[in-house]
Amino acid sequence: MPVGTQATVKGVLQRDLADELDARIILGNTYHLFLRPGHELIRGFGGLHGFMKWDRAILTDSGGFQVWSLSQLRKVREEGVTFRSHLNGDAHLFTPERVVDIQMALGSDIMMVLDECTDYPAERRKAKQSMELTVRWARRAFEHYREKTRGGEVRNALFPIVQGSMHEDLRRDCARALVELDAEGYAVGGLSVGEPRELSMEMTEAAVPLLPFDKPRYVMGVGMPEELPMYVARGVDMMDCVMPTRNARNGCLFTSQGKVIIKQARYREDGGPVDAACGCLTCRTYSRAYLRHLFVAGEMLYSTLATIHNLANYLDIMRRMREAIVLGTFPAFLKSAHAMAAGESDAG
Repeated sequence: MPVGTQATVKGVLQRDLADELDARIILGNTYHLFLRPGHELIRGFGGLHGFMKWDRAILTDSGGFQVWSLSQLRKVREEGVTFRSHLNGDAHLFTPERVVDIQMALGSDIMMVLDECTDYPAERRKAKQSMELTVRWARRAFEHYREKTRGGEVRNALFPIVQGSMHEDLRRDCARALVELDAEGYAVGGLSVGEPRELSMEMTEAAVPLLPFDKPRYVMGVGMPEELPMYVARGVDMMDCVMPTRNARNGCLFTSQGKVIIKQARYREDGGPVDAACGCLTCRTYSRAYLRHLFVAGEMLYSTLATIHNLANYLDIMRRMREAIVLGTFPAFLKSAHAMAAGESDAG
């Protein structure tokens, strides 16, 4: 899922997300949209779909990860989490119930429950306390959600989030407890917090097999292009990450042959596309030399063209994996991903 934190995927028109990239679902950020412009304002425009003119699916996270990042500005207790806005210092309270209400105002197709993300590394006792709090918050969120939607047409799905830091037994305990909620899908959170990639895979492997096979399983905040098949091999259906968009803006382009660091002098007179195997608008139309010029000159167009390419790269990997699964060739696809990861090559 391309990440559209502030009701926009940075630098890319919704038209291009739909028509050029065929993105079926994007992700918005509850914390940021709550603070600015506010969920009630967005509700007045018909929710996020009407506000940003996007007629495809939207997933919003719970804001738990963002609040976790405000380590000096938050306090967690049983009721919920109090925090101060990074914008103006105003105090706010997120409870499991309020986070559901905010996301329903946003009109998200998929909503996430409030969870507590732990630091890495986390001592086992602290991780266990945090995981158990996350489970209690999830139960409260579902009770509130089902009460609000009782008797009416339910448009929003609500996913709980498996936590447990980097302790496999806690991850398994959390997954078992959350399955009892009979949710429409499940997420694995608390990764990409500074741990080695191998540990992220291990925690995914501990939790995902315990989640229902016939419901979407979503790992939050991952990963590098070559890692996507590794998560799918572990039973993951959905992923999101800021990496394709953020890295694009910072001059790193992902290709079928490795990374292109576009500012490098070797691309100054390079008339070839970013990736000859890519059919995106950027690769069909512009040279590496032109993209390097835009980047070095600080032109806004660079970010748009680079982001389109990186998102095309990620979404193409996902499409090719779906085809490989249907055709029975996924093991070979996975093997090539492992070879790419081992090589860590830069494209020529």
